[in-house]
Amino acid sequence: MLNSVLIYDLFVVFYRDNKDAILYKTPFQKCKIKRIDYKLKRQDSTKTLLIKSEQLLRIEEQDFAIRPGFGGSAIPVGIDVQVESIDSISEVNMDFTMTLYLRHYWKDERLSFPSHTNQSRTFDSRLVKKIWVPDVFFVHSKRSFIHDTTMENIMLRVYPDGNILYSVRVTVTALCSMDFSSFPLDTQNCSLELESYAYNENDLMLYWKNGNDSLRTDEIVLSQFFIEHFHASSGLAFYSSTGWYNRLFINFILRRHIFFFMLQTYFPTMLMVVLSWVSFWIDRRAVPARVSLGITTVLTMSTIITGVSSSMPQVSYVKAVDIYLWTSFLFVFLSVIEYAAVNYCTTLEEMRKMRRGKIPSTFNASQAMAFDGCFHDNDIELTTFPRMAPALTSDPLMAPSPNSDLRPPEGTRLRRQRSVRENVELLVNNSYMIDSYSRLAFPLSYLLFNTVYWSLYC
Repeated sequence: MLNSVLIYDLFVVFYRDNKDAILYKTPFQKCKIKRIDYKLKRQDSTKTLLIKSEQLLRIEEQDFAIRPGFGGSAIPVGIDVQVESIDSISEVNMDFTMTLYLRHYWKDERLSFPSHTNQSRTFDSRLVKKIWVPDVFFVHSKRSFIHDTTMENIMLRVYPDGNILYSVRVTVTALCSMDFSSFPLDTQNCSLELESYAYNENDLMLYWKNGNDSLRTDEIVLSQFFIEHFHASSGLAFYSSTGWYNRLFINFILRRHIFFFMLQTYFPTMLMVVLSWVSFWIDRRAVPARVSLGITTVLTMSTIITGVSSSMPQVSYVKAVDIYLWTSFLFVFLSVIEYAAVNYCTTLEEMRKMRRGKIPSTFNASQAMAFDGCFHDNDIELTTFPRMAPALTSDPLMAPSPNSDLRPPEGTRLRRQRSVRENVELLVNNSYMIDSYSRLAFPLSYLLFNTVYWSLYC
């Protein structure tokens, strides 16, 4: 008897931990205790609710592998889009990434159900897999996915008369053919295109549900672009093997912010060009100073050009920034060539003076070029003005007498136009004049180039 009591108590404790156990009252008798499995009840409740919804919508009675109204006219499917964000725009890959809410509207009388309150019913992705939905896809998309945190972001709303709202939150990366001929002063026009994959215009007709108001956007702020305009449009696409398809377009115009490129590209380039002009005010015999300044500015310009080119796609045409950078590089390069010409002319001038004996034989040109900080042109030859022959006049009274003085009146100077060869010889003989002309010619030329450049591209 004592053993029977102990066995009974053990089974009671075991039953509390495991409700599926069978309780033995006595060693010779056994009976099953009626219990309620709450976990199974929850599973059955969910399953029962789903079955009731399927029964209400008569899902098992219909063939949802075919579209509504099969064999008749094309089913109209309305679309509206709410753009949540433009995540990125890549010039190198020529694409953009956009997150949006895509909503479909159509009518399927097979899903109509009786309702006294005329209220719609909302379902999640589990029911979507059992009914017919439009097969809309993104044309020219590279990657796309439906958000699934914490559940799949899919909503299905069914109205008693069979009207359906199907909404999905999706992120898509699509191609955008960009034109960089005016970069970085450019404006890009990108579009996201929607189309049915299997159903042509005879089976499915896509349209914007609310016209131009079908496209809505939140406040979108981009780092390098300003969104000028969003607008919706529609058209037709033809495929030789399958026919014509309705296509919807989400167009948006992007204008690039120029201030970033002004700070990173244009201002440093301008400063390098101006810095190269400093050599015009350095003495022409200070070779190390002028050469090092010229080479430094040339290398800096090369670095700027390389940095801009590495962040851009390898296009086969010239961009606006390329024109500015390479023209500025040409100005810097010419400033180096200018000093090479000055140094060469200075060498020729000193050699001629040494032949004429105006420079002592003990003159050391390298020491003068290295240590002479102030060069003085004291040996400039001034040629006298040639005498002009008297002009023949028709008036004998005005003809000069033989005894008259042929010299011009005091205080006047006669000039004659020099030829190109004489001007070149004058510069060779007076090389310091090249720097004098360059101080004025280079800034004026660069100012003219900037005026033309910014008037064309702005």
